[in-house]
Amino acid sequence: MEAVFKTWKTSRSLLLEFFDQYSLAQLNKTPDGFSNNLIWNLGHIIVAQQALIYKGSGLEGYIPDRLFALYKPGTKPTGQTTQEEVNELKELLTSVIEQTELDFHKGKFTTYNERMTGTGFYLSSIEDAFEFNNYHEGLHLGLMMNIRKFV
Repeated sequence: MEAVFKTWKTSRSLLLEFFDQYSLAQLNKTPDGFSNNLIWNLGHIIVAQQALIYKGSGLEGYIPDRLFALYKPGTKPTGQTTQEEVNELKELLTSVIEQTELDFHKGKFTTYNERMTGTGFYLSSIEDAFEFNNYHEGLHLGLMMNIRKFV
Protein backbone atom coordinates (compact mmCIF):
# COMPACT_ATOMS: atom_id res chain seq x y z
CA MET A 1 0.00 0.00 0.00
CA GLU A 2 2.91 2.38 0.49
CA ALA A 3 3.43 2.53 -3.29
CA VAL A 4 -0.25 3.40 -3.72
CA PHE A 5 0.06 6.25 -1.22
CA LYS A 6 3.27 7.47 -2.87
CA THR A 7 1.58 7.54 -6.29
CA TRP A 8 -1.44 9.30 -4.83
CA LYS A 9 0.69 12.00 -3.19
CA THR A 10 2.61 12.58 -6.43
CA SER A 11 -0.65 12.87 -8.38
CA ARG A 12 -2.07 15.34 -5.87
CA SER A 13 1.08 17.49 -5.98
CA LEU A 14 0.67 17.74 -9.78
CA LEU A 15 -2.99 18.63 -9.34
CA LEU A 16 -2.15 21.23 -6.70
CA GLU A 17 -0.14 23.17 -9.30
CA PHE A 18 -3.35 24.01 -11.18
CA PHE A 19 -4.46 26.20 -8.27
CA ASP A 20 -1.31 28.28 -8.52
CA GLN A 21 -0.90 28.38 -12.29
CA TYR A 22 -4.43 29.42 -13.30
CA SER A 23 -6.61 32.38 -12.40
CA LEU A 24 -10.12 32.03 -11.02
CA ALA A 25 -11.50 32.85 -14.48
CA GLN A 26 -9.29 30.19 -16.09
CA LEU A 27 -10.25 27.57 -13.48
CA ASN A 28 -13.92 28.29 -14.21
CA LYS A 29 -13.72 28.39 -18.02
CA THR A 30 -15.34 25.46 -19.81
CA PRO A 31 -13.74 25.45 -23.27
CA ASP A 32 -15.79 24.71 -26.36
CA GLY A 33 -16.06 20.97 -26.87
CA PHE A 34 -15.64 20.17 -23.16
CA SER A 35 -18.38 19.43 -20.64
CA ASN A 36 -16.47 20.65 -17.59
CA ASN A 37 -13.60 22.84 -16.45
CA LEU A 38 -10.44 22.69 -14.36
CA ILE A 39 -12.07 23.47 -11.02
CA TRP A 40 -14.87 20.97 -11.55
CA ASN A 41 -12.29 18.25 -12.20
CA LEU A 42 -10.42 19.17 -9.01
CA GLY A 43 -13.62 19.11 -6.96
CA HIS A 44 -14.70 15.86 -8.58
CA ILE A 45 -11.39 14.17 -7.77
CA ILE A 46 -11.79 15.08 -4.09
CA VAL A 47 -15.42 13.96 -3.92
CA ALA A 48 -14.78 10.72 -5.81
CA GLN A 49 -11.95 9.74 -3.46
CA GLN A 50 -14.13 10.30 -0.44
CA ALA A 51 -16.95 8.26 -2.00
CA LEU A 52 -14.68 5.42 -3.12
CA ILE A 53 -12.76 5.07 0.11
CA TYR A 54 -15.03 6.25 2.91
CA LYS A 55 -18.58 5.79 1.67
CA GLY A 56 -17.50 2.50 0.08
CA SER A 57 -16.41 1.41 3.56
CA GLY A 58 -19.62 2.63 5.19
CA LEU A 59 -17.84 5.55 6.84
CA GLU A 60 -18.35 9.29 6.90
CA GLY A 61 -15.74 11.23 5.00
CA TYR A 62 -14.23 14.62 5.60
CA ILE A 63 -15.95 16.87 3.09
CA PRO A 64 -19.27 18.72 3.30
CA ASP A 65 -22.36 17.26 1.62
CA ARG A 66 -22.73 20.44 -0.45
CA LEU A 67 -19.46 19.57 -2.22
CA PHE A 68 -20.74 16.06 -2.95
CA ALA A 69 -23.81 17.59 -4.57
CA LEU A 70 -21.68 19.84 -6.80
CA TYR A 71 -18.95 17.42 -7.86
CA LYS A 72 -20.26 13.84 -7.68
CA PRO A 73 -20.25 11.66 -10.81
CA GLY A 74 -22.85 12.77 -13.32
CA THR A 75 -22.63 16.46 -12.41
CA LYS A 76 -21.17 19.29 -14.44
CA PRO A 77 -20.26 22.88 -13.60
CA THR A 78 -23.35 24.80 -12.51
CA GLY A 79 -21.90 28.28 -12.44
CA GLN A 80 -18.84 30.19 -11.36
CA THR A 81 -16.96 28.65 -8.47
CA THR A 82 -16.03 31.39 -6.00
CA GLN A 83 -12.51 32.09 -4.80
CA GLU A 84 -13.61 30.99 -1.33
CA GLU A 85 -14.66 27.57 -2.63
CA VAL A 86 -11.48 27.30 -4.72
CA ASN A 87 -9.47 27.91 -1.53
CA GLU A 88 -11.49 25.24 0.28
CA LEU A 89 -10.89 22.72 -2.50
CA LYS A 90 -7.17 23.53 -2.57
CA GLU A 91 -6.90 22.80 1.15
CA LEU A 92 -8.94 19.60 0.87
CA LEU A 93 -6.86 18.31 -2.04
CA THR A 94 -3.94 17.67 0.30
CA SER A 95 -5.52 17.41 3.75
CA VAL A 96 -7.66 14.40 2.87
CA ILE A 97 -4.56 12.44 1.84
CA GLU A 98 -2.99 12.77 5.26
CA GLN A 99 -6.25 11.91 7.02
CA THR A 100 -6.99 8.94 4.77
CA GLU A 101 -3.51 7.51 5.16
CA LEU A 102 -3.75 7.94 8.94
CA ASP A 103 -7.17 6.25 8.99
CA PHE A 104 -5.83 3.38 6.88
CA HIS A 105 -2.89 2.76 9.20
CA LYS A 106 -5.22 2.93 12.22
CA GLY A 107 -7.26 0.10 10.67
CA LYS A 108 -10.38 2.22 10.27
CA PHE A 109 -11.37 0.52 7.00
CA THR A 110 -12.60 -2.87 8.21
CA THR A 111 -15.23 -3.62 5.55
CA TYR A 112 -15.83 -2.65 1.95
CA ASN A 113 -19.09 -2.70 0.00
CA GLU A 114 -18.18 -4.50 -3.22
CA ARG A 115 -19.38 -2.81 -6.39
CA MET A 116 -18.85 -2.22 -10.08
CA THR A 117 -17.73 1.26 -11.06
CA GLY A 118 -19.39 3.18 -13.86
CA THR A 119 -16.35 2.43 -16.01
CA GLY A 120 -16.51 -1.33 -15.47
CA PHE A 121 -13.99 -1.92 -12.70
CA TYR A 122 -15.04 -4.37 -10.00
CA LEU A 123 -13.99 -3.19 -6.54
CA SER A 124 -14.00 -5.95 -3.94
CA SER A 125 -11.77 -4.45 -1.24
CA ILE A 126 -10.42 -1.22 0.17
CA GLU A 127 -7.15 -1.95 -1.63
CA ASP A 128 -9.05 -2.14 -4.94
CA ALA A 129 -10.67 1.19 -4.12
CA PHE A 130 -7.30 2.85 -3.50
CA GLU A 131 -5.88 1.44 -6.73
CA PHE A 132 -8.93 2.54 -8.71
CA ASN A 133 -8.79 5.98 -7.11
CA ASN A 134 -5.27 6.49 -8.47
CA TYR A 135 -6.41 5.36 -11.91
CA HIS A 136 -9.43 7.69 -11.76
CA GLU A 137 -7.33 10.67 -10.69
CA GLY A 138 -4.91 9.95 -13.54
CA LEU A 139 -7.77 10.05 -16.03
CA HIS A 140 -8.89 13.43 -14.76
CA LEU A 141 -5.34 14.78 -14.70
CA GLY A 142 -5.14 13.88 -18.39
CA LEU A 143 -8.43 15.66 -19.09
CA MET A 144 -7.18 18.72 -17.21
CA MET A 145 -3.97 18.75 -19.25
CA ASN A 146 -6.15 19.00 -22.36
CA ILE A 147 -8.47 21.65 -20.91
CA ARG A 148 -5.57 23.88 -19.85
CA LYS A 149 -4.56 24.32 -23.49
CA PHE A 150 -7.79 26.21 -24.10
CA VAL A 151 -8.13 28.43 -21.02
